[in-house]
Amino acid sequence: MGIRKLGYVGLNVTDVDAWTGLLGRTLGIGVTTEKFGTTEVALAELDVFKYRVALHPSTEDSPRELGWIVDTPSELDRLTERLTQAGFTVSDGSPEETQLRGATKLRWFTDPVGYRVELAVGETKARTNVARPDGTSPGATGLGHFVLASPKLAELRELYESVLQFKLTDYRAPGLYFFRCNTAHHSIALAHAETPSIHHLEFEYDSLDDVGRAFDRARANGEPISISLGRHMNDKAISFYVENPSGFHLEIGCGGIEVGEDWVSHDFGVSDVWGHHHTSANPFASPKS
Repeated sequence: MGIRKLGYVGLNVTDVDAWTGLLGRTLGIGVTTEKFGTTEVALAELDVFKYRVALHPSTEDSPRELGWIVDTPSELDRLTERLTQAGFTVSDGSPEETQLRGATKLRWFTDPVGYRVELAVGETKARTNVARPDGTSPGATGLGHFVLASPKLAELRELYESVLQFKLTDYRAPGLYFFRCNTAHHSIALAHAETPSIHHLEFEYDSLDDVGRAFDRARANGEPISISLGRHMNDKAISFYVENPSGFHLEIGCGGIEVGEDWVSHDFGVSDVWGHHHTSANPFASPKS
């Protein structure tokens, strides 16, 4: 019980049209819009639920909120108490924010980096089937994970591992840690970096063929493929990465393993089984890779 999964991510973006073009034309993800305050927010539809990524028009590109789905109202209260005891100020989301998320209850706090982290109860199923842009079906099936890089790695580990009770799946020295809140290998990874950022956000696809078709479309459409097709060593996922219009990576992947209660965390040593060649320096490279 507790946090069940990564539910959604909200982003402030300077070029909504570039984002929706990448999502639809290349990644096979439908986008709708909804009024929020005085602006139109673009909502990326990865599955039957309302949305997984919200794109808010802005004068800067930055993370807006990181949203986790909590099992029950009582678990939300329990986690609120743990956060409060750990020194975090927890606030209720506004009715408008709660409605946009498709939640029944919403609370939020600010993490050690300064990002807004939300805990939501409830999800709205907005469709029975996911409409895909022409020529891109099938596409994404869900939101997988994100990697958060920050100079405050120790504080973030304390938050997610000790306060929110995520479990450490594995790690790679000197500073990259993978955590899970369900049977998926990881829902968040934390890394050391001089500047806080989301290194990447992962979209899950159903099969290798789906990933391959998206890879072909990315090449045909001239999208910046920042990390080539490859298989990770730790979760065994096969994926590639594109640089999105906000300047960080989107990982397009499938086949990640699930782990059970008997899993023992370990240093997985080498980053990849094969592939995943970077077009620029890999900030998490290990001497063995």
